[in-house]
Amino acid sequence: MSDYLLHPAALPTWGQRTALRLLTMLGWRVYFKPLPGPHGIAVVYPHTSNWDFIIGLLGKWAVGLQFRWLAKDSLFRGAMGTIMRYWGGIAVDRSAPMGATRHLAQQMLASKWCWVAITPEGTRGYRPHWKSGFYHLAQAARVPTLLVALDYKKKELRVVDTLELSGDTERDMAAIRNIYAECQALYPQDAAPIKLAQRDNGQQAERKRA
Repeated sequence: MSDYLLHPAALPTWGQRTALRLLTMLGWRVYFKPLPGPHGIAVVYPHTSNWDFIIGLLGKWAVGLQFRWLAKDSLFRGAMGTIMRYWGGIAVDRSAPMGATRHLAQQMLASKWCWVAITPEGTRGYRPHWKSGFYHLAQAARVPTLLVALDYKKKELRVVDTLELSGDTERDMAAIRNIYAECQALYPQDAAPIKLAQRDNGQQAERKRA
């Protein structure tokens, strides 16, 4: 892991060095491994605090890559919406049908470079499971999944582990749990268990049998 630790002196731009120094001042270290291709989904976990957004945004600037990220459309209203889009935000209507997932997959693949970050919990409060949007999108676009860890216990932002989803949700979620095994949220009691809702597991099983 130490091979992937970012150091300000090794970063090519002033903006990257500044973002990393700000994280260092906050006590954080950033680990980054080059991405496996020009398209993919970045799962960001755990998400229990507004600090996650600040740490994640500084991390994005530090690695110097234009990650896009999904958030509920209510956050994009008014002047703040302009800022959110400038920072890479994509407004999502959570009531939209699965057709929206296919459309987003097509948009992603049509871009020369596009990695989309998603918080699978969907909220800072406790949920009994992950939302399955990240899984559907990665499968629809047939792209790798990057598992970004916000570890408040070690104060590490890890942008290192990637996974090719197999379509077998039980196997894939077990692999994801293994990667996040020692990752601790700022508010551990609010971190969602790493599993999909039972209906999502069932839908994936039906698709696999079909």
